[in-house]
Amino acid sequence: MSKVEEFEALRPLLFSIAYRILGSVAEAEDAVQEAWLRYDGSSTRPASAKAYLSATVTRISIDVLRSARVRREEYTGPWFPEPLLSDPYEDPARAVELADSVSMAALLLLERLSPLERAVFVLREVFGFGFDEIAGAVDRSEAACRQLVVRARRHMAAGRPRFAADRQERQELASRFFEALKDGDVGALRNLLAADAQFVGDGGGKAPQLARAVVGAENVARLLASVVPRLARVEVSFERHEINGQPGAVYRDRDGKVLQTLVLDVLDGQIQTIRTVLNPDKLGHMGPVADAWEITRELKRSPRQGS
Repeated sequence: MSKVEEFEALRPLLFSIAYRILGSVAEAEDAVQEAWLRYDGSSTRPASAKAYLSATVTRISIDVLRSARVRREEYTGPWFPEPLLSDPYEDPARAVELADSVSMAALLLLERLSPLERAVFVLREVFGFGFDEIAGAVDRSEAACRQLVVRARRHMAAGRPRFAADRQERQELASRFFEALKDGDVGALRNLLAADAQFVGDGGGKAPQLARAVVGAENVARLLASVVPRLARVEVSFERHEINGQPGAVYRDRDGKVLQTLVLDVLDGQIQTIRTVLNPDKLGHMGPVADAWEITRELKRSPRQGS
């Protein structure tokens, strides 16, 4: 195959590695493009294009993540990964690891790790790379990489929930949730939420967002039941969509522009966390982005139901 053909065949894998290390669609795409430029500019052909390109995109992603850490520490409000509508890489032998590792909850856990730990964990635990390949990718000994994986596993295990929901359970619960959401049914919503459920938004200071997380089934249910029907009155609609491998929805304005995403974190038969991303910088890869501030102003002008 030509270099272009080799690269295009590996592009889904390279993006999936970079996205899990970076938590950003845009930065992952940039890392993959930079890996191509280095590959195309190399005067020699490596014995394994997969090994060379995986190592290259990993090193680039580590460097990007190190510089991004400062920006994330200064970020306004909660920071969430950029929503991913579909993972381009598939491997039936590692389907469980791939699906679990791309969820919002898992990506937020990965934020606990150092850039090097995160990269090594992703390569080993998610994609099943051998320690010899990982050592070459991160320029460390195999023994050091094994220790990095042990530390990363310990950090990840400390934050993981005890009981995970299966796919069918998540989808059934999500169907009931979105039906109740359309109807503004406080009682039905409350019954689907865990007692300590949270509603958290990432606006990054660039879109209207709550001052703090809303906590408690009653509070979250009342918030959702009051806001969503009002959004409908200004012609904001939502379409159900799997986001980061979890049930969710994409909200659009009357012109079809993306306003926000919403993702449900389901555990032990209940919705534990609802995460929304409103920061326009994190939505651009999904298409034209709506003006959230203007929609907020329109909501304020819109009469409340019954008034």
